[in-house]
Amino acid sequence: MTVDDQPVIIVAATVADSGEIMTVQRAAYVSEAMLYDNTKFTAFTETLDEIQAAVAAGGVLIAKLGSRIVGAVRGELVGEECLVGRLVVAPDLRGRGIGGRLMLAVEEKFAGAREFVLSTGDRSAANLRLYERVGYTRSRVVPVAETLSLVYLVKRQ
Repeated sequence: MTVDDQPVIIVAATVADSGEIMTVQRAAYVSEAMLYDNTKFTAFTETLDEIQAAVAAGGVLIAKLGSRIVGAVRGELVGEECLVGRLVVAPDLRGRGIGGRLMLAVEEKFAGAREFVLSTGDRSAANLRLYERVGYTRSRVVPVAETLSLVYLVKRQ
């Protein structure tokens, strides 16, 4: 896959990538904050130390366009279940297949998992379309606030 004739490469993140991951993550979640009129998402409040710890644990993948990090995703194996989270793509590059590639890459990285589980907000239509397009099905909806319910999606191997 290329963007403007440059290849998008997906690799494991290093701790040195953490600052740029935080920047992309916060930029990506601005649209979610606007959609839900809420800036208290943990993606905004997560510290650099917390991101570095997630990277050091080994479950963070990044998408790079040249030297720029343009997306990231996290996976964590818990028993036979892979918890997928923090899928982010730089706002100026959305809709170009980077999110789908990151989802496939996290599934490859955790290929031994029996199932993959993730959640997104009930109003996040683009996220829901992406997850369903790559094979996830809705399993339950959990209200978490007056203005937010989380939709849980599962993909079984």
